[in-house]
Amino acid sequence: MGRFETGSEGNALRTKPVSAETGILKQSITLFSKINILFCVVLPVYLVLSAQNQVMAAEKNEGNTIIVSAEGLADPNADIYKSDKGLMVDDLRRDARRQAVEKAVGAYVDSSTLVENYVLINDKILTKSSGLIKQIIKETSPTLGEDGLMHMFIKAEVFLSDVKSAIKTMSKENRLSLIQEGGNPTISVAVVVKDSKRGSDTPPEASPIAENVLKGRFVNFGYRVWSEDYTKMLRGELAKTDSKQRVADFSVIGEAKFKTNSVTLKASGITLTKHILTSWTVKCINNHTGEEIYFNNKVPEKQSWADEDQAIQAIGSMIGSEFSEDFFKDHLSKPSHIMQMQITGLPDYDTGVLLKKELIGLRPILNVDFRNFNAGGLSYYEIEFAGSNSNIAQIINSNVLKPINAKLGVNAFKLTSQHGNVVNISVNMGEAQGSVQKKLKTMPPASLSASSPERIKAVVKDPKIMGKIAEMSPDMFKKKDGISGNPVKQRTDNIADF
Repeated sequence: MGRFETGSEGNALRTKPVSAETGILKQSITLFSKINILFCVVLPVYLVLSAQNQVMAAEKNEGNTIIVSAEGLADPNADIYKSDKGLMVDDLRRDARRQAVEKAVGAYVDSSTLVENYVLINDKILTKSSGLIKQIIKETSPTLGEDGLMHMFIKAEVFLSDVKSAIKTMSKENRLSLIQEGGNPTISVAVVVKDSKRGSDTPPEASPIAENVLKGRFVNFGYRVWSEDYTKMLRGELAKTDSKQRVADFSVIGEAKFKTNSVTLKASGITLTKHILTSWTVKCINNHTGEEIYFNNKVPEKQSWADEDQAIQAIGSMIGSEFSEDFFKDHLSKPSHIMQMQITGLPDYDTGVLLKKELIGLRPILNVDFRNFNAGGLSYYEIEFAGSNSNIAQIINSNVLKPINAKLGVNAFKLTSQHGNVVNISVNMGEAQGSVQKKLKTMPPASLSASSPERIKAVVKDPKIMGKIAEMSPDMFKKKDGISGNPVKQRTDNIADF
C-alpha cells in the first residue's frame, strides 16, 4: 500500500497516493543534485589548484636549470666490455651524465674540495645524476679516439636548485662545509654633482654628502664600502702587475644635475633661492667582468630644496633606493659567467678544434664556443665558467692551462693578462709543435689528470693508458709508470660541430 501526502488545492483539503517508485525517484533526484553541486564546486577548485601547482612547478624549474657540456669516457679494453659492447655504451653515457652533474656541483664547490670529497659527492649526488638532469639536449655518437678511449660528448640541462639542495643536505648530514662562501660584497661609491650655472667644460664635483648617504645604506646591509678613487688606483696597479690584491666587487657611480631659481621679494628685498634637481643617473659595474649590470636615468618633476646640502643628501637617498640588499649578492653568487678567451698563436684550425675538445672536458668550463680563428694570430673562444668570477685568472691558470700543459709535456699555453671578462693567452709550441699536436690527439684528455683518483680507476683499465696519465700527473701515482701506448687512430671531427 502506498503512502499519502496532504496538500491543498483552493480551499479544499485532499489526500493523494504516492507510489514507492515516486519516492525512490525523488530521493535519486535529490542525491543527483547534491552530487552535481559537489561536482560543480569541487572540480573547478581542483582544476585551479592543479593549474597553480603546474605553474609553480614551471616557475620553479624556469631559471633554476643550467646548460652544461660534458665529456664521457670509457676504456674499450676493459674485460667486462669484450662480450657486451652495449654495456660500454651505457657506461659511456652514464659517465657523461655524471660529468655534467659534477660540473653543476662545481658552480658551488671549488675543484680542490670536490676532489678531496669525491667519494662522498659521488655516492650522494653523482650516482643520482639521472634525477638531476632535466633533459639531454645533444649527444654525440661514441667515438674511439687515438688516445685509446671511447668518447661521448653531451649537452644537458641540469636542475641547479636540486643540485644545490643536495649539496646542502649532504653537508649537513656529514658536517662538512662544501659550498663556497664568497663573503659579503665590497662596494665602491662615487657621486658627482654638476650645477647648470657652470660651463660644460667644468668637471662635476665629488659630493661627499651624497656618497656618505649611499655608503650608509650599503653598510646597513652588512657590506663593506670603499672609495672609488682607491678602486681606480688598484685597478690601474693590477693592470700593470700580477698582484693578487682584489678590487671592490662593484662600483656604484652616480651623477646629479641641479639648477637654481631665485626670486627677490619686493616688500622685504629678501631673495629666496630654490635648488631644483633636473636629472640624475646611476650605474653599477661588476669590477670582475667590467659589465655594467645596472644603469638608470631619471628626470624628476617638481623636486626642489631650499638648501643645497639638503638637495645633495636627497640625491644620495634616491640613488641608494635603486639597490636592494640582495641585488649585489645575487650577482656575486651567480652560478656561471661568460668570458672571452683570446688566444694568440694557434698554428692551425685543427689544433683549435682539439683545444675546444680539451676545454669541454675540464670541470670549471660549462660550455665552449669556438668563435673566431686566425692561424698564428688572434683566435677566441666564448667560455661559460662555473662558480665565482672573483679569482678567474687563478682558476684559468691552475684548473685549465696547467692540466692542458701537463698533457702536452711543455708550457705551450701561457696566461698573459685578464681584464674584466677578457682573458688573453699566448701559445708558443716552438720546435715541439709537431709533438705537441700529436699529444693533443694521442694522450688521454687533460680532464683526467685533474680528476679524482676514484674516477680514473673507474674509467681506465688499460695499463698503457694508465701509464700515460701517470706521465701527465705523476703526483697522483707513487711512482712514474712511463708506459707508452699504441692507441687506435680515430677521427674527432664531430667535436667541431658540437
